[in-house]
Amino acid sequence: MSEVILIVEDEPDLARTVAYNLKKEGFQTRLAGDGLAAWKQATLMPQPDLILLDWMLPDTTGIAVCKRLRAHEPTRNIPVIMVTARGEEEDRVAGFSAGTDDYITKPFSVRELVLRVRAVLRRTQAPKEQKRLQLRCGVLVLDPDACRVWVEQEEVILTAMEFRLLETFLERKDRVQSRVQLIDLAWGTDGDVTDRTVDVNIKRLRKKLGVAGAYIETVWGMGYRLTLPEKEGSKP
Repeated sequence: MSEVILIVEDEPDLARTVAYNLKKEGFQTRLAGDGLAAWKQATLMPQPDLILLDWMLPDTTGIAVCKRLRAHEPTRNIPVIMVTARGEEEDRVAGFSAGTDDYITKPFSVRELVLRVRAVLRRTQAPKEQKRLQLRCGVLVLDPDACRVWVEQEEVILTAMEFRLLETFLERKDRVQSRVQLIDLAWGTDGDVTDRTVDVNIKRLRKKLGVAGAYIETVWGMGYRLTLPEKEGSKP
């Protein structure tokens, strides 16, 4: 069954053009012209496999819509690509911090858009044939299949990007990861991501993890590393 792409765009001509080209590539599409319609479509079963989300909408912003999606359990893990004319670095940082998986600036080529859609779907649709083991470090537990995280047995709500960052750290525990490595592993090479984007997301991740945020160390001049502090590792 082909993937369903929800196109959230208030310019009807652009929305129809994008939908037409995605259908030519074998995707199913739905359209929403504002934030309220986007929310209704995102929660409609079957849910979309990916959302193309415009920043400027008549009733709200794409940032607000994305944050709402990430805060709601049933929609938390739907991949989101922000599509906008706002291409400044601070805009991209704001988009990724809200939980978007990729960021495309207008005007864009339809071919690039389709490639970005396929790339994000590949990254986010992990094979489910074999159940993966939980990843642990001290009081921190991550379940990669359920996409859930706990600190001291209390669940922590993360955005999709924060979850992938944390999973990357746990899979490479005690190993220093440069910002370039983190961009490649967590974002993939398709996103327009800067070092500042990485730093902002790690800062937010540390804050959400509370006491476990200290596990993510800054290795000056090199990058970041997740490791269990000696005082915790020595506990009986």
